[in-house]
Amino acid sequence: MAQHTLTVALAGNPNSGKTSVFNKLTGARQSVGNYPGITVDRKEGHFHWKGREVRVIDLPGTYSLTAASPEELIARNVILEEKPDLVINVIDASNLERNLYLTMQLMELGVNMILAMNMWDVTERRRLKTDLVELESILGLPTVKTVGSRGRGITDLKDAIVEHKGVHTSSPWVKGAPSPVKKAVNVLSAELACVNKQHCEWKAIKLLEGDSEVESQEDESIKEFANRLASHLETTRGISSGMLIARARYKFIEELIKQVVARPVSTSISRSDRIDAIVTNKYAGIPIFLVMMYLVFSFTFTLGEPLMGYMEQLFEFVGNTVSGFWPAGSDSMLRALIVEGVIGGVGGVLIFLPNIFLLFLAIALLEDSGYMARVAFIMDALMKKLGLHGKSFVPLLVGFGCTIPAILATRTLENRNDRFTTLMVAPLMSCGARFPIYMMIIPAFFPDAWRAPLVWMIYFTGIVLSIAVARFLRKRVFKGEETPFVMELPSYHLPTPVSILRHTWDRAGEYVKKAGTVILAISIVLWVLSSFPKKTEFSTGYDAQIAALEASVMPIETKTDSITTIENARQAEVFSHTITGRLGKFFEPAMKPLGFDWRVTTALLAATAAKEVFVSQMGVVFAVGEADEDSSTLREKLRENYTPLQGIAMMLFALISAPCVATIVATKKETESWKWAMIQLSGLTILAYIITLIVYQVGKLVI
Repeated sequence: MAQHTLTVALAGNPNSGKTSVFNKLTGARQSVGNYPGITVDRKEGHFHWKGREVRVIDLPGTYSLTAASPEELIARNVILEEKPDLVINVIDASNLERNLYLTMQLMELGVNMILAMNMWDVTERRRLKTDLVELESILGLPTVKTVGSRGRGITDLKDAIVEHKGVHTSSPWVKGAPSPVKKAVNVLSAELACVNKQHCEWKAIKLLEGDSEVESQEDESIKEFANRLASHLETTRGISSGMLIARARYKFIEELIKQVVARPVSTSISRSDRIDAIVTNKYAGIPIFLVMMYLVFSFTFTLGEPLMGYMEQLFEFVGNTVSGFWPAGSDSMLRALIVEGVIGGVGGVLIFLPNIFLLFLAIALLEDSGYMARVAFIMDALMKKLGLHGKSFVPLLVGFGCTIPAILATRTLENRNDRFTTLMVAPLMSCGARFPIYMMIIPAFFPDAWRAPLVWMIYFTGIVLSIAVARFLRKRVFKGEETPFVMELPSYHLPTPVSILRHTWDRAGEYVKKAGTVILAISIVLWVLSSFPKKTEFSTGYDAQIAALEASVMPIETKTDSITTIENARQAEVFSHTITGRLGKFFEPAMKPLGFDWRVTTALLAATAAKEVFVSQMGVVFAVGEADEDSSTLREKLRENYTPLQGIAMMLFALISAPCVATIVATKKETESWKWAMIQLSGLTILAYIITLIVYQVGKLVI
């Protein structure tokens, strides 16, 4: 008879090397999804060993199993509800004091468990002597030495998994806890209805700690009894029962380490400490980080620009090849849909893939080396004053490149309120897609000396607005206690190429997936709106004018320019007849107080697909053909039709309004709710309208 598939849950602290162990155990046999109703990744993998099929669930990295964060609650609930056959507790063997706290809480659950003593090479390098035989004897748990980043000990771990007979754990620290604590746990345990004695003990501990999730599952009488016991402990001992329990756990860990770990007598400072003395210095830390980020963006755009050019050529080649399947001069609707709607729309997004990939590659390198943990540490004090968490800094910085990866990067924030606040304000960081708009408008209206200060002013405005909105959201919408900054600073180490590439591809893959699904659909819709209804009757005889020019004897260059002008005028009339053009005229009365006519309004509507479309769309409505930010003809048209104040209004609205539809879709994915995505879209649009209105109307009075 076939044996059932073993289910193994992998638990451990952040930076314990748990992900490396997971990757080495499962190889390519992995899948990534989300836990129901939340954006925390759920990773699963499989491996086959000695005739057994093993399913591995990689739990979120967490320091404890309380209800303080989604990750902690998920890790606990998977163990309690899915009841894995075995829990592998991945421990940073060089930092037992910190890592064994989670081990104590796992043991309280009464699970069947193995300790994977990971980063064993670090303990050897530091000359730490850990007696694993004694550790196994005290805890009653089998241990396996591993070095996940190099694959050492993985075979032994697989053997231990399939051969483990199953020894359920208990709460080892309770026996040695202070008498009042031990008595409170035992008395409360006796009053609870549970599946077994160990489960009652765990519930009693959680109730005394004030765990809201466990409390919600108990009767009022039990909660009142637990509260009386907790109050008595606080009265007699002077501190809360939760703190007493935490101290009892740490006291047990302290005594355990004295018995099993022998430290060398040394006065030398570790390599990590020497580096930290520089990179976390209160004066040098932030400048060093700014230099690092400059190098990251320099690497991204210097190497990415030629690659982006190749991608552009690729999609141009594909478009031309597909067009070649139709006769020359053919006005096929299907051809236009495929070439302009599908290839043009999706290609316009995918050409940025090299930049996205390189950016994530650089960030993965900094994260896996241990440096990014230091960045969050040095930025925490400043970010707290701004209403944000220290870890919010990196996603917001990424937003200057592209808002979509910035929103995806908010996954590093454990607390829901911090994460939602950060992703809601991330679009206010001026992304690269807005830059062509500035480069079109500023030279059209302002002298050279004003150009750099104006660009700086636009970027600075976005930063100030993000701070103001973040403070408002944190105080009014995402209220609650601020999450204390708790992050273990891991030792510096050289990341493995496989780990870096896997992290990079996981993130870049999300970008590709969106381009092939959501953005494809949006591109088709926008193409339809910009193509129908077809114009059949024109105000001017364009064909007759072109025929007359072609028959004339004027110089060829002059003739070509004149014909192009006429064709562009026809294209503008055709466009004004489409749904998009009509929408621009429909919304013109609402946009007029901002200084926008139907042409600017039309370009802003088209820019909902991607902000840089604003430039080419202005070229269409002004009948100057294909335009970019360097188009002198378009700038002349802007000077003829608008004022510098209107130019500033255009830039402000482009800065504050949502960057693109893909950003809203990314917000929906990360919040698991269209509600927040629509709140972000409407909120940014309203904010853009109000601020642009104030600036334009006040500007008219002053000028």
